[in-house]
Amino acid sequence: MNNYKYISAILMLCFSITFAQQTPASAQKEAFTIVGATAHIGNGTVIENSIIIVENGKITTCVDGKLAKIPYKGKVIDANGKHVYPGFIAANTSLGLVEINAVRASNDQDELGDMIPHVRSLIAYNAESKVVESMRPNGILIAQVSPNGGRISGTSSIMQLDAWNWEDASLKTDDGIHLNWPQSFTRGRWWLGEPRGLKPNKNYAKQVESVVAFVTESRAYLKGNRDTKNIPYDAMQGLFNGSQKLYVHVNDVKGITDAVLFAKNNDIANMVIVGGYQAHLVASLLKNNNVSVLINHTQSLPKIDDHDYDLPYKAPKLLTDAGVLVGIQTGDTSNFQTRNLPFYAGQVVGQGMDKEEALKLITSNTAKILGIDADYGTLEAGKSATLFISEGDALDMRTNNLTHAFIDGRSISLETHQTELWKRYSNKYKAGE
Repeated sequence: MNNYKYISAILMLCFSITFAQQTPASAQKEAFTIVGATAHIGNGTVIENSIIIVENGKITTCVDGKLAKIPYKGKVIDANGKHVYPGFIAANTSLGLVEINAVRASNDQDELGDMIPHVRSLIAYNAESKVVESMRPNGILIAQVSPNGGRISGTSSIMQLDAWNWEDASLKTDDGIHLNWPQSFTRGRWWLGEPRGLKPNKNYAKQVESVVAFVTESRAYLKGNRDTKNIPYDAMQGLFNGSQKLYVHVNDVKGITDAVLFAKNNDIANMVIVGGYQAHLVASLLKNNNVSVLINHTQSLPKIDDHDYDLPYKAPKLLTDAGVLVGIQTGDTSNFQTRNLPFYAGQVVGQGMDKEEALKLITSNTAKILGIDADYGTLEAGKSATLFISEGDALDMRTNNLTHAFIDGRSISLETHQTELWKRYSNKYKAGE
């Protein structure tokens, strides 16, 4: 029996060593200075030969070293020839909610029910996720973790990606409610004998009416005496008092137009379109109503046969040129593909967008859309020292090679399950085995 316990203890220890995430970094104790890097501020500007000083988790100085003689503080990081960026922000992800798509027990992004605004992604977030860990080597340090399923899916929260638990991870709790707008067109279900291709959704008006009814009932409940507690209605209060945003997942022109009018008619001031495949066709409507767009990632195919083959590539630029505030979201990709976020932004550079403008799609623009721009999204004095150093262009998969990364000034690990395997098998082949 004693031998059995001994063997079991060893196996458990091995399992924990093999599968546990990297230990989160401790709070910053000593100031440090990054010297000589090309600083990509995240607001469209670049500082060559920069000096960045970080103290107590905040950027206290970010200047051009040639124009200002600033005394260094604490540890000096020589970054000559390298590049420093604000931490990339991934919007509308299932990070920490799904570990293995094919294993139902590891999937917490979708709850039962149709109108469930009270379901919070925050408390389901798994800070030990190996998928979360694998984001950091590409510079993704912050993510909006969103629920899925139903008509009103629930409430998202914004997390930093190096934490012991969901309490430590949360940067902004319950930032918004997610609504899956009804589709005005549906595709024929061939497996049921229906004709292939798009056709009008006969139930569209009825489905929209159900959303309007729920919102109307919520407002009436919140204005009443609330003798009988209704948890879903209570969860809608943030939309009416402006403390939360309404993230409407919709792609087609009619749906986007109807969703904007719905928000206006129901006094919902803070609304964001998520997906927005055809948003460029109603860009003036979005701009005039101050509606931002978290556009679908660029490395995808056109949704309709006669659309431009490169529409997904150039959609962010079309909206930006029209004056709409745009960020890139990755919600319809497989969970692990969120790590390609910087390269989705890099794709837009190939469509004529300035590289620093493309960087804003995953830094300052997304921070503004999510409401965290006071502390994150740019390399500016007074903001959080959530940033990283790369040997090359971070939007190019050939050169984005991180040497350092920091969240709130904490030097975080860039090791993951993948890097460990890479080192393991690199040594095997170097040994000629």
